[in-house]
This record gives sequence, C-alpha cells and structure tokens, in this order.
Amino acid sequence: MESIKGYVEHIIYRNNENGYTVMNMVSGQDEVICVGMFRTIDEGETLEIEGNYVEHPVYGRQLKVESYQVTEPDDIVSIERYLGSGAIKGIGEALAARIIKKFGVDTFRIIEEEPERLAEIKGISERKAREIAIQMEEKKDMREAMVFLQKYGISGTLAIKIYNTYGMGVYGVLKENPYKLAEDIAGVGFKIADEIASKIGIHTDSDYRIRSAILYVLLQATMEGHIYLPENILLKRAAELLGVEETAIEPQVSNLAMDKKIVIKIPSPEREEDRKIYAAAYYYEELNCAKMLHDLNISVFVEGGMLSAEAEHIEKRIKIIEREQGIELDELQRKAVLESIKSGLFILTGGPGTGKTTTINTIIRYYAEENMDIFLAAPTGRAAKRMTETTGYEAKTIHRLLELSGAVPEESKRAKFEKNEENPLEADVIIVDEMSMVDIHLFQSLLKAIMPGTRLIMAGDINQLPSVGPGQILKDLIDSQCFPVVMLQKIFRQAEESDIVVNAHDINKGKQIELNNKSKDFFFLERNDVNVIYKHMIQLICEKLPSYVNASAYDIQVLTPMRKGSLGVEVLNGILQEYLNPPDASKEEYPSGEGVYRVGDKVMQIKNNYQLEWEVVSKYGIPIDRGMGVFNGDIGIIREINDYAQEMVVEYDEHKRVTYLFHQLDEIELAYAVTIHKSQGSEYPAVIMPLLSGPKMLFNRNLLYTGVTRAKSCVTILGSRQTVNDMIANENQNKRYTSLCERIKELYSI
Repeated sequence: MESIKGYVEHIIYRNNENGYTVMNMVSGQDEVICVGMFRTIDEGETLEIEGNYVEHPVYGRQLKVESYQVTEPDDIVSIERYLGSGAIKGIGEALAARIIKKFGVDTFRIIEEEPERLAEIKGISERKAREIAIQMEEKKDMREAMVFLQKYGISGTLAIKIYNTYGMGVYGVLKENPYKLAEDIAGVGFKIADEIASKIGIHTDSDYRIRSAILYVLLQATMEGHIYLPENILLKRAAELLGVEETAIEPQVSNLAMDKKIVIKIPSPEREEDRKIYAAAYYYEELNCAKMLHDLNISVFVEGGMLSAEAEHIEKRIKIIEREQGIELDELQRKAVLESIKSGLFILTGGPGTGKTTTINTIIRYYAEENMDIFLAAPTGRAAKRMTETTGYEAKTIHRLLELSGAVPEESKRAKFEKNEENPLEADVIIVDEMSMVDIHLFQSLLKAIMPGTRLIMAGDINQLPSVGPGQILKDLIDSQCFPVVMLQKIFRQAEESDIVVNAHDINKGKQIELNNKSKDFFFLERNDVNVIYKHMIQLICEKLPSYVNASAYDIQVLTPMRKGSLGVEVLNGILQEYLNPPDASKEEYPSGEGVYRVGDKVMQIKNNYQLEWEVVSKYGIPIDRGMGVFNGDIGIIREINDYAQEMVVEYDEHKRVTYLFHQLDEIELAYAVTIHKSQGSEYPAVIMPLLSGPKMLFNRNLLYTGVTRAKSCVTILGSRQTVNDMIANENQNKRYTSLCERIKELYSI
C-alpha cells in the first residue's frame, strides 16, 4: 500500500452520481494520476491518500485509491499554488515551483523586500523581477485572501471569484456566515459551503447553516420538477440533510420569508398546515407567466364574439383549404381551427393519430393566405426538425427563435435571449409544438418575447411525461380552464391501421393490450432472463430491424425506464457499444469514468449548456453557420478524438459540430440506450424497450405510453408480460408540486 500527500491540481473526470473520479495530484515535484471514489473533493484541496499503483493498458501507471483524508495545506503549498494560479502575470506553474524551491516559506518576504534576488532564478531577469514585485504589492490583499481561502480547500479559480465578489470583506463573510457563498457565487453550493463551515468551526445548528440548507433543499426539489414543496416535506428533507430536529428548522423558514428569500403560500386560513414553500424566484416565475398569459388571452374580434359575417367568411376559407389539401376535418379539428383564429391564445392537445398535424397545417395555411408572419417552434432540435418535415415550413428550437445570446456570462445559471419584452418577436402568429416538454424557465422567456396581439398557439400531448426541468406547463394551462382548449380524440382511419397508435390509446385508457407477434409494427417477446434480453436486443438492432424499418442500426433506439440496474442505461450502453462500435485500431478512444468514448459512438448531451459553440462546415471544411447552445437530450456522433489537444468533436443534428475539451465530457454520455424521459420530443424508426422489473412509482402507465409513442414504424418490448400489464394498470405518477394553474385562476377571479 502506497501513501502520498499532495494537492488536487486538476480533476480530469468525475461521475457526479457515484463519485468516481480521475484526477491529477501534485505531490512534491511529482505528478500522480489517481483514480477512485471521491464524492466532494475539489481542485486545490490537499489530500493524504493510500492506495496501490496499477498499470492501465492505455494511460499507464495510475494510483488506485483505497482511502483518503482531506488535510490543511502547508503554507509552502498555498504559496506555490497562489504563484502558479496565474494571478501574477509572467509566473506559471513551472516558474512558481522554481521560486519555491529556491526560497521556500520566505518567498513572499523576498519578493516584497529583496525583489532583485528573484533574478537568481533561471528565467527571471532583473526587469521581470521588478515587475513581479510591483504586481505583488498591487495584489497584496488578493494574495493574502487567496492563501487564506486555499487553507480551507478552495481552489485558486474559485478563490479569485470569491475575492472579486467580497474583496477584503471575505474574512468577515467566512467568519460570520460562510453559507453566504452558496447564495452569492455560482459554483458554490450548500455542500461546498458546509465543508468550509465545518473547517472553520461553525456549529451544526447554526442559523446560517439551517437557512442555507432550506434554500438548497428547495433548489434540489426543482431538479425533480417541483416549483415548491409542502412545508412538512421541506422540513423533513432539511432535517435529514442537516442532522438536526425539524423544530430547529421551522423558525428559519419564517426568517427567510421575512428576508424575501422564500415565499409562503397558505391555501386558506383553515388549511394553514398545508403551507407551500417556494424559492422566491420560482414563485415569481409562475406569477409572471400567469400575468403574461392573461394579457395574451384576448379575443381578436369585437366584444361579444365573432360576427356572423366574419364566421361565415372563415368557414368558407377553411372549406377551400380542405378542398385544396384533399382533407376533411372532423368536428373537433374544425373547432380547433376556428378557436385558433378568434383567440389570442389557444391550446391543442391529443394523442397519436388524432390529427394534430393536419389541424396545425390547416391553421398555418389559413394564416399564410392572410399574409400573416408565422413562426414555428419546438423545445428540441429533433422536434423542430420533425415539425419542419410535417408542415413544410421552417421550425426552430425555442432557444433559436428567441436568439440565444452569445454573451452569456460564465456565472449565469440561466439562458439569456436577445428576444425579450424590450425586443419582442415580430410575428402575427407563433405556433409551439411539444409543449409538454417546456419547463417554467423557457416558458417565461418565450412569453416575455410575445406582445399582446400576437396569437400564441400551443400544441402537445398532455398524457406524455412532463418536462425534464421544473413545472408541468401544458397540464397546468389545461387544468386552469381559463383558456380555449381543444382535445382531439378521434383516431383516423389511416392511424387505426397502426397497432402503435391503437395500443398507445389503449394504454392511456388503462386497457390491456395484445402482447404477441401477430402485429406488423408492435411486437412483444416474453424474455425473463437478463442475458437472453441482451442477446435478442443485439440481434434485433444488428440483424432484424434495420432492413424491416429501412433504417441504420444507429437509428434504432433502446428506451428504458431506469439509469441503474442490469437493464438500466449505464449497463446497456456498455454492452451495446461493444457490439455496435467495438474497439478498432483505426478508431481513437478516450477512457472516461469506468467506460470509454470511441470515434463513431452515439452520445447525448445531458445538461443545457448555453455557452457551447457549434458550427456547420461545408465539405471543404469551411464554416457556413455558427451558433451557441447545446441542450439536454441532443444526440450526436463522436467524429474526432484528439489526445494531444485534449478535445473531442461531436456532430449533432443538422451537421452541427461541437468541440468538447476532455474536462467537459461529464456533459455527455453514451446514447445507444436512453431513458424514456430523455427521449421526449424525439421520434425513432424503431424502439426497443426492455421491461422486466422496477420500482412501482417509475413503472407506470404514463412512462409506457411515452415510450411507445416515440416509435414511428416499430415497437418491440422484451421482457415480462406481467410487468407490461402492471404498468398499464398503474396510473400513479410521481406528483409534481406546481401551481401555475392556481396563479392563473387567481388572476381570473380578480
């Protein structure tokens, strides 16, 4: 067993779920690549590590860590880190190491009092020595603050950010309330602040600690889709996080409300125990959306409704469009077209095969013949591409429609758009599809860019899974009963020929479906052994389905409910990669976590990154289009891996190429298999779903319905008949705590 002490210079890779980390550690004059489970460490921290050296077949000697302990850095280490951080122009890591080797703990005194002695070091002239001394004097306060911060395990980059925020007030902040860092500085969450506080000696029942934990719990809840938490759930979660009694937390909820950090809503005086607790920003997002929706929901015609002459004219125009298009709208479709014309705001919903596309196309055709400016949009690139194909009009992602700003500050947690209330969209009609995928942040940004008088038409399937981000916009809008809504229900004759469509509707109604191989597009293979499921899944992808649906193996998508387990995303991707893109001497690869990325791999972006640049290049390699932003759920192919430049190029839909530095690879993952939730808004030629067993709250009707409706030509379920039947019978969904519906009703009751 080897034992070393040093500091974390660079985290090469970290799996945020299980803590598996690959990092570069500096120990004296040596650099060591360490691999192991580290949950909370950050760059700049000093560690004592025990482990054994192993030989990696590609990356050579590494220290496999068995145990570690975070320790305070020696003063000399802090000095070297500061000098090598880039804070002093002209001194890099190598030169900092030489200075420290020469002068040791006396370095700062030498620079301040005898700067000419720096010229004794190779690479430093007398002139450079004077420049270093001047900089050191100018940055004396920052230097002392950074050395102070680094003693608490704060990396150089983060230390600069903290100093720039507080200046010399940093000492008071850390002494009185280190949890303020979590509120004020991007990149510092509750857990980092809590670690700093514990090193400083802040008590576990500190008011500041409890307040910070409450805000942290509310933020974590938004990652589950919630806008607020009932107070009893908030108290329970915060108590578990802090290790204190709920009674110690209750007073701080009221204090945060007085400071306007949170909002408390009481449904009624007699239901005070049902208090809802919001992070203030999320409460006001819902309130703002409700107000803007109210302002958009105006009748386009005179008070009292549409005049009979106007109605007659519109009916006549619709009939002409039907005749020209060779279609015949049913009663609900016709009603939808009329509502979209007479209302400032309209919602269209319905399942597969109910004629949503035909209805939208009729609406578009009507407005086009009125010479109105029409914008089409959808939440994802794939959904926008499908909308373009089905309508014949260009559809953009909502981000692109709103002109995602290229000037997003690095600290920003939200997208910034050029189109907003001061620079609105210049359109007569805006049609947004796949509204079930839109979260509260994106919805607020969209509404800000739409002026009253512009018609907003929203379409989507209310029975699909809600958005990955917080909120359940489409459901709340419909449940409010304050806006015109048409729900299409009739399955058209052509769609009735598809068992995918028929079975999807039966699943949604809770009816059991035929599970056999007699269909031409919906198959079930009873397989109760995981290894047998693997075998047949690979056969289907590699041999059976490509020719059957006239698509490549890469276009066939495995969808699974889970991330973990033998049929979860992580295990399936490793197995599928071995067969669909096996190792080859001609393919560059890069180890990441416990797996590997290889040229040709199918990958998915797993978080919104508004600052990643993409470009489209011609066949001669000349850029012909550029833009910003890659989004959660985008799927692409790895085209290049450059070990020397430490970067990887991924090509997404529409030939958008994105360059990732290796330290950014925690933003992507293999996508041969993806969760059903991540597949929203996408459509695949063929879908394979392994369904054997899983948690009841996850294995529900809503999830199965969403998975089935992702398939265009073929669905194959591998697994247990009982599991499928149980999912259809299970209409329980993970409840989302949202209240846009209530905010809308409040406005209309005034």
